[in-house]
Parts: sequence; C-alpha cells; structure tokens
Amino acid sequence: MPLAAIEADKAAAEAPEALLGSLESRLEGLDDAEAERRLAQFGPNALAEERRHPILRFLGYFWGPIPWMIEVAAALSLVVRHWADFWIIVALLLFNAAVGFWQEYAAGNAVEALRRKLAPEARVRRSGRWRVLPAARLVPGDIVRVRLGDVVPADVKLLEGDYLGVDQSALTGESLPVDKRVGDVAYSGTAARQGEMVGVVTATGAATYFGRTARLVAAAGRPSHFQRAVLQIGDYLIYLSIGLVAALVVVQLFRGSPLLELVQFALILTVASIPVAMPAVLSVTMAVGALALSHMKAIVTRLESVEEMAGMNVLCSDKTGTLTQNRLTLGEPFSVGDGAADDAVLAGALACREEDADPIDLAVLAGLPDRAVLERYRQLAFVPFDPVGKRTEATIAGPGDETFRVSKGAPQVILAMCSEDDDLRRRAGAEVDALASRGFRTLGVARRDGEGPWRFLGLLPLHDPPREDSAETIAQAGMHGIAVKMVTGDNVAIAREIATRLGMPGTILRAAEIGDGAAAAAAAEDAAGFAEVFPEHKFAIVRGLQHRGHIVGMTGDGVNDAPALKQADVGIAVSGATDAARAAADLVLTAPGLGVIVRAVEEARRIFERMQSYAVYRITETIRIMVFVVLAMTAFGFYPITAVMIILLAFLNDVPIMTIAYDRTWLDPRPVRWNMRRVLTVSTAMGLTGVVGSFLMLWIALTWLHLGIPEVQTYVFLKMAVAGHLVLFVSRSRKSWLERPFPAPVMVWSAVVTKVAATIVAAYGFGLVAPIGWRDIGLVWGYSIAWAFLTDRVKLAIYRHGNPHGPHHRRFLEFLKRPIGPHRV
Repeated sequence: MPLAAIEADKAAAEAPEALLGSLESRLEGLDDAEAERRLAQFGPNALAEERRHPILRFLGYFWGPIPWMIEVAAALSLVVRHWADFWIIVALLLFNAAVGFWQEYAAGNAVEALRRKLAPEARVRRSGRWRVLPAARLVPGDIVRVRLGDVVPADVKLLEGDYLGVDQSALTGESLPVDKRVGDVAYSGTAARQGEMVGVVTATGAATYFGRTARLVAAAGRPSHFQRAVLQIGDYLIYLSIGLVAALVVVQLFRGSPLLELVQFALILTVASIPVAMPAVLSVTMAVGALALSHMKAIVTRLESVEEMAGMNVLCSDKTGTLTQNRLTLGEPFSVGDGAADDAVLAGALACREEDADPIDLAVLAGLPDRAVLERYRQLAFVPFDPVGKRTEATIAGPGDETFRVSKGAPQVILAMCSEDDDLRRRAGAEVDALASRGFRTLGVARRDGEGPWRFLGLLPLHDPPREDSAETIAQAGMHGIAVKMVTGDNVAIAREIATRLGMPGTILRAAEIGDGAAAAAAAEDAAGFAEVFPEHKFAIVRGLQHRGHIVGMTGDGVNDAPALKQADVGIAVSGATDAARAAADLVLTAPGLGVIVRAVEEARRIFERMQSYAVYRITETIRIMVFVVLAMTAFGFYPITAVMIILLAFLNDVPIMTIAYDRTWLDPRPVRWNMRRVLTVSTAMGLTGVVGSFLMLWIALTWLHLGIPEVQTYVFLKMAVAGHLVLFVSRSRKSWLERPFPAPVMVWSAVVTKVAATIVAAYGFGLVAPIGWRDIGLVWGYSIAWAFLTDRVKLAIYRHGNPHGPHHRRFLEFLKRPIGPHRV
C-alpha cells in the first residue's frame, strides 16, 4: 500500500484529486473498518514514548558499583551470622533505592499531568458522517474540518473552502498568521485564526512536520554539570577509600587477622566511606527546591536542571509570546490632515467584524479611544478579507441616515483605489517604509461617501508589543549575571525594534549569517539577538554558546523550539507551550511571562549552596572516618570502631542530613558552578583536622582514662556521631558557623534528636556497644564542640587563601609572578 511512503512535503505538491487517489480516500471519508485497520498499521496520531515498568525502574537502583558493594557486605554479614549488621545494611540499601525511585517517579508524574491537560479532538468525516473523535485516532486519508479556534490535529492537505488563516508561530516563530488556500498544507500543531476549510490527513504522529522536528530532540542533550560533579566527588572518595582499605587489608593479613571477618569489615568501612547516600541526599535537596518552584507556577521535569539553573549565565529567549504578548496592538496612526487620526481609526474599526475574532480586526477595535462610538453606526454589509483582494470593505449606516463605505487593507491596494495626488502617495509610501523598518505592519484606510471617489484617510500601524514585565525581567536577569538574547523567526527590523524597547544593547544577527565554527560561536556570544531563525539555527546557537563555556538557558513554546530546549542546559517551556516543547523542557512555566525565571534562578542558587555544603560535609566525613580507622588499626592493632558502629554512624549522619534541603543559605549575586578544587581542598583540610581530633580523643581514652577496648570503641563511636552534625554546621557556610544565616530549625532539631539517640546508645549499649558513664559522655560532647570551633578556623583560613578577590590570594599570585632568581631554583 502506498500510504507508508507518503510525506507531507510530497503531498503539498500533488493535486487534491490525485492526492485522494494516492491515499485511497474520498470526500465522504473512510469507513470505520478501514480507519481501524490504518490505525493498527500507522499507530496513534501522537509522539511515541518509551516507558519502563515501575518495578524494572525500581530494581535498576540495585544494579551498579555502589549497590553491588552494599549487597556483598550484606551477604558476608549473612555468612558470618552478624544479624544486626545484615539488617542495618539491607535497610540502608532499600532506603537509597526508595528515595531515588520516588524522585524519578514524581518527576515523571509531573510531565504526565501536563500531558493530560492537552486532550485535543478533531472533526472527522467517517462513513459520510461528521463526528468528533480524539485526535490520536486520526489516520492518513481521514477527511477533517478545521475552523476558527481549532488546533490542526495532523498534517492536512486543504481540499475545500475559501481560505484558512493559520498561526504557525509554534512551528516557525512567525508572529503573524499565514493564509492557506486549496492545495496548501496546514501543519500539525498550528492554530486556525480565521476561516474554515476541509482537508485530507496526509501524515500523523512522528511522520508529521511536528513529529519530524521532535525527533531532533532525541539527538540533543548532554550530561549535566551536577552529574559530572557527583561523579568527580564519587571517584575521589572511591579511590581514596579503596586505597586505604587495600593498605589496611595487607597490614592486617600480615598480622594474622581472620580473612572473612577482615573482608566484611573492609567492605562495611568502604560502604560507609564512599558517597552511598549522596545521590539520594542531593536528589531530595533538588526535589524540595522543585516543590518550591511549583508554588511559583513552574514545574521541574528534570531534577538536575535545578542545579544547572544556578550556573546559567546566558538565557536565549523566544520572542513571540515570551518577550512579547503575541497579540497585535495598534500603534500611533499616520493620518491625512489635522486631527484626522481618530477618523482613520474609526473607519478602520467600522471595516471590521468582531465576531470573526480576526487578530487584525481585534487590534484595530481595541485601538478605539471610545468603543461606545460604534453604537451610532450600523453595518449593512461586509466583505471579509481574502488573500487576492487583500482588503475588507463594509457598508455603514451612520447618524442622520447617511450611508457610506469604508475599507482597510494592504496600503498599496488602498492607495491604488483612491484618487490622491502623487505627493500624498509618496508621503504614505515613505511612512510605510519607515514603519516597516521599525517592525510595524501597516494597514491603509479609506472612505467613500455615496457615489463619490474613495478618499485615503491614513495608515494604521500594528505590532506585537513587549510584555509589561519583560524589560524589568531582563534588567533583573542582568543584575543576576545572566545575559538575555532574543531568538525569533521574525525579520531583523521587528527584532531590532523589540530589542530597543526592552533595553537589550547589541546587534541583531540574521541566523543565516551566523555560519559554523569558532567564529560563529563568538558572534553568537556578542549578539543581543537573532532574527529569521529556523529550528536548526536555534539548536546551533545553543551549542555554539555552550562551546564557548556558557551554561545556556533556552525558552520557547513551539515544536520548533524543542531541539534547542533539549540541548540547552536549562530548557524552559513558557506558558501555553506545545506538548513537544513541554516534553523537551526541564522547566515548564504555567503562568505567562518570564518573571518567575529570575525567582527560579535565586531559588536554584540557594539549592546549589545546600548541595555544595553537603558535598564538603560528605568528603570531610569520609576522610575523618576512613583515614582515622585505617591509621588507628595500623598503629594500635585493634579495631577502633566495630562494623555495626560504622553502619549506625551512616544512619545517624546520612539519614537526618537530608534536612539540609530546607537549610537557610545566602544568595550569590553571580552564576555559580562547581569549583571542585576548592571543594576538595576545604573538605580535605577539615577532614584531616578531624582525624587529628579523633587520634587525640583515642589517646585520652587509652592513656588518661585507662578504658578497655570495648569502651574505647564506644568513645570513638560517640565522638564521631556528635562531631558528625557539628561538621555539617561548620561546612554549611563560607563564613563563621556562628554567623547568619543560621541553620533552619528542622536541621537543628534533626541534629539534636539523632545525637541524643547516639548518646543513649552509648550510655545503655542495648547489645550494640559497650556502655560508658555520663561523665565520659559529657567529656566527649565538650571535646567535640571545642574541636568544631578549631575546624571552623581551619575552614575560614582555606577560604581566605582561596578567595580570588581576597588579599591573601592576591599576594600569593604576586609571589608566583616574581622572576626566579639564583636562590629560587
């Protein structure tokens, strides 16, 4: 059957009769049996989605290097019958899997909820009768009717009717409707703004222009900076942990330690040291931020984009409907004679028919100073606009029973009707050119009294004005270190006019002039915006800016924006966006305007600070525990902490640490990115400080208090438990831990509750640890608090020396720039 080979662009070249024959269709429509057969052959008229069963998604969290290590540790605990170890390890494994699965499931539900809001229908002729069916059930060969207000449900070749005015801004970015006539193709996803026509479906689903563009989305995208940062931190901790554990195993084997017990302890120590819970903690932190953004009318569909938004320094914004209102508005009229501007607007309004909801007519009617004046006139006859005549005409009965005619349309057509002198024609032509250079579309207006000649009244300029909040949003973005660049399918004149009105300095480039390579990326970096843009241009603009080292955000609403939205570090689908744009985007705005983006950036930067604080804490804790345990075992020949204590520490430190998602943080005025050198330097210095503190605590317990090994292990356990959250409070700020902003109450209380639990375990044992006295417990608490102040001083010293704007760092750089003399070899 030839249907599989039919494409919309080929269909556009065929005559209607031949097309119906090639589609094996007829004007009476397909019968139900044939439609069902074709539906089975071609599939639903929708974009295909890949879905994994929820159980398979959940089981995926038990597969990978970190889950394997936890599972091996659990198996070894089972072999040696350490039941407490076994159940705690299994609980840790299930907790990590549950958190990761829930976050993915919640994000998927957000997208699905958006899709359910869009349930398009179509008027289809089946077996000779018109009926309304879900658009997803359309098949090639169906006869459909498209009229004012409809969204075109598939690629349709128009067969009958006068004309159809179609808004293609969702596909091409054009701000003005395009006229379609018999033989033209109306594309899926476009909106009918005027007229009514009957057509035959030539392509559905992925075969439509909409679907072919959406397929570009699959090739777009790259790993997020968040994912790369987590991998870097994970690699650092894994290599450090494995190296230390390998050294420990070799030393203990030479000392004759039992192999099975040693391997189990080494595995548990490794699991507790590497960032097992880090992905879950960071995901919860971003999920809490995503919930806050949803209250701002923004839905996050990819959690990693929250972190990307914090570092975004370029925002490419679609113009039509995003920076502008996507609504034609009447400008200052050009009139003939003094005080005739109101006459020109009135005549233009009388040549409109409001019930047709034509965008141009609505703009002219809205431009009337007083709509009540229309009540004095009665429209006797009306000739609607058509693409051939390019004007409307109305016969009007005015006050005093006078009858006259008015017309509005293309300026050259209206001027040709009128018997005006050459000077007026030149002036009007010059005005049309001047308005066009500023991005205005103009209408000519004329009036005819009785049988007299047509008299030219003036020009009505129309434009799509900026949104009221656009200029303020762009200014606020600049104050946050974000450069906004306009991207539009309109011509350069329109783009330049809008950019001027929005206070966007710089040049406007034609997309075709950008080219490829490094020079193109540099040109894109310096431009204020881009005009005459097609989907492949938007994709190239985003990639070019990314190659220049920028973190790029892209806003859009149409399927033409989807590939660029997917490629961008932060794809933002604005209010009213198509399903393809929403599916490709990371952030979906449900309220008009861009103001929420600035607030979203502020929230994202706070979230970033929380994630960075946790990263510093997690690395510090790994070094503090891992290095101490390995060195202590090597130096003293006994386990300074038991396997079950290590697992308890993992719970006491990592489970309540998720309250960092609610922490109060300062707001960085500039885009933020992961500075792994600084993160690793600060956390390593803090971790080694903790190692020294733990060794001193161990020395006190052994030589001053003369405790037995079980009690020493409890001492070490309690010290590490109490110091764990204190280290978090130290690492959560680049300033002193006693300065504002103070920790959130939930964070403080989680620390209090878990440390009280650790204290009670140390005091009473419960079969897990050897109990110690309350005097000893008080000593551990006082010692841990005092050492936290010392750790804070170390942190401040590192930040001062590492601050590129600080005096210590500048002096250090000046020292490095000195010439090497004979004594500096």
